[in-house]
Amino acid sequence: MKEGPDISRIAALIGDPGRANILTALMDGRALTASELAEEAGVGLSTASGHLSKLSDGGLLRPRKQGRHKYFQLADDDVAGVLEALMGLAARTGQTRVRTGPRDAQMQQARVCYNHLAGRLGVQMYRSLQAQGYVVEAGEAVTLTASGTSFATAFGIDMAALQTARAPLCRACLDWSERRNHLAGSLGRALFTRMSAQGWISRDPNSRAVLFSLSGQRAFDAAFPVGAT
Repeated sequence: MKEGPDISRIAALIGDPGRANILTALMDGRALTASELAEEAGVGLSTASGHLSKLSDGGLLRPRKQGRHKYFQLADDDVAGVLEALMGLAARTGQTRVRTGPRDAQMQQARVCYNHLAGRLGVQMYRSLQAQGYVVEAGEAVTLTASGTSFATAFGIDMAALQTARAPLCRACLDWSERRNHLAGSLGRALFTRMSAQGWISRDPNSRAVLFSLSGQRAFDAAFPVGAT
């Protein structure tokens, strides 16, 4: 018998269409109830409950109880990264959904990926940070430089809090639509939160699309210039 990680079990968990829909619905970082996820997956509540139990037991979801309600979230950034990479593989190999809609272009332009910015603008931000010397990518490792720390602080981010947290500060996440990396990790989340607080962005309530205001787009391009990429 071969030893080592059993990828077949993880693949089987993700491979069921209902479970895949549940996982995709949680890619925006929200915590949802079983009934909300049943609707997202297009299955009955009892079926969704079975899926959620398997996904939780498999370490892909993190259940949270608050009051009378039980919520579910993706377990961590690693799960989100795997799902984003699988979306990219599906897109590259032609495994796409037949139905398209007006939000598809918005999703490719900017979307939320587990509480950080993805899509064309997410890639622009990451490449601009690299070009300005704020982050350095070496293989799988992404490091924030001293000038990057100064930039983030000036941007309004509490770097002392981020640097003492357990979560990785910077991570590269392969963008499924752009097929290039965007910035994940606690810094990616903090930048997304700060842009939202400043009114640069808002979230489409019916999808993962992120919408930029006109002033927000101008401010974003000034902070993360295309010319720097």
